[in-house]
Amino acid sequence: MEFDLPTTAATFIALITLGAVGMIASDMMTTDSILMMVVPSMVIFGGIMLLIGIKHGQYRATK
Repeated sequence: MEFDLPTTAATFIALITLGAVGMIASDMMTTDSILMMVVPSMVIFGGIMLLIGIKHGQYRATK
């Protein structure tokens, strides 16, 4: 399966949204705390993991 930019972006946004909606629905914290602290952390961590995954894929493709 090949991921181009739109597919990767849609999957990334869907996973972040699913996590945020799940936390809001479970009433773990206030919605303000989730949207101001948790979601940005999820986006940053997801972005770092995406970049590491891309670099690892490039490494594997050349070896």
